[in-house]
Amino acid sequence: MNVKFHEDYIQFIKMFGGAYAGLAVHAFSNGSSLGNETVVDLTLGFREQFKDLPFAEVLRTSYVISMNGSGDPIIINQAGKVIIYYHDSGETELLADSFEVLVEDNFYEW
Repeated sequence: MNVKFHEDYIQFIKMFGGAYAGLAVHAFSNGSSLGNETVVDLTLGFREQFKDLPFAEVLRTSYVISMNGSGDPIIINQAGKVIIYYHDSGETELLADSFEVLVEDNFYEW
């Protein structure tokens, strides 16, 4: 994929693999509730799907860790920021300044 995974994402997947942390976080091996799609599968699939769109350049240097309920990819870019790409409108939104912040903001303890 020609990307470098950020340390907070690496730490998470070493501890939990693909798991639910307020949102589905895909890794190389996922818990049964996430299905079989790995971070590689998601990234390469979205790169192919969006190859003719301007967002393709962002995906080239990023990796897809999740999707929202509408099938929009949630990525970590090369700066470590977590971004969602809304495929219907072509807009992006910053979800968190890092994966760590994303998990802290989305994971609610019982």
